[in-house]
Amino acid sequence: MITVAMLTGQSDQHVIPLSDGHRLQAQAAAAFKGLRQAAAHQGFNLQPASSFRDFDRQLVIWNGKFHGRRPLLDNAGQPIDSQKLDEASRCTAILRWSALPGASRHHWGSDLDIFDPDLLPAGQSLQLIPAEYLAGGYFAALTDWLNLRMGDYDFYRPYAHDLGGVAIEPWHLSYRPLACQAERLLTPEVLLASWKDRDVAGSGWLISQLPALFRRYIANTDKE
Repeated sequence: MITVAMLTGQSDQHVIPLSDGHRLQAQAAAAFKGLRQAAAHQGFNLQPASSFRDFDRQLVIWNGKFHGRRPLLDNAGQPIDSQKLDEASRCTAILRWSALPGASRHHWGSDLDIFDPDLLPAGQSLQLIPAEYLAGGYFAALTDWLNLRMGDYDFYRPYAHDLGGVAIEPWHLSYRPLACQAERLLTPEVLLASWKDRDVAGSGWLISQLPALFRRYIANTDKE
């Protein structure tokens, strides 16, 4: 059973290294190995772009976007100046694309972002935007193949559709047996406790709105 510290990214005792330095829970790592091998048989070089991420790393991402040290995107995926937004607008803009510290599914060791480096055009860096993965994108064939086969290995996309919270993320895979367990355990109270003695930017407004934000941006995911 995953502990609260593991659930919120404050412990990494539940994850093991993959061969390329990324980390997942052992069960998810074994399933991903199988998916990877099946992909290879179809000519895809399936690789993780991101896997386990701890609380402190998520905090750096969140605070960086809040304070304008990292790029922030609007709903259409275009850059915006976070410093021109009020606190509420800034927080909701970040939540469209990035999780709150303590609430990232990457804390769980069940989730990862994927790509195929062999399909990335020469000189092009990975952006992790929908246009790369959907029709016409250079990873579209990989997306289509995953649509057919990822379920055989118990993976699914929690952000397959725009449900009014997090933007679609065709690259984000969840290993169902572990992710569903973590989803049941994470609550607003658990999340809030993880912020104790932590400098989470915008926390005053976030705390005042936490139940609604939790429903919209954390619990509001695709289940299939």
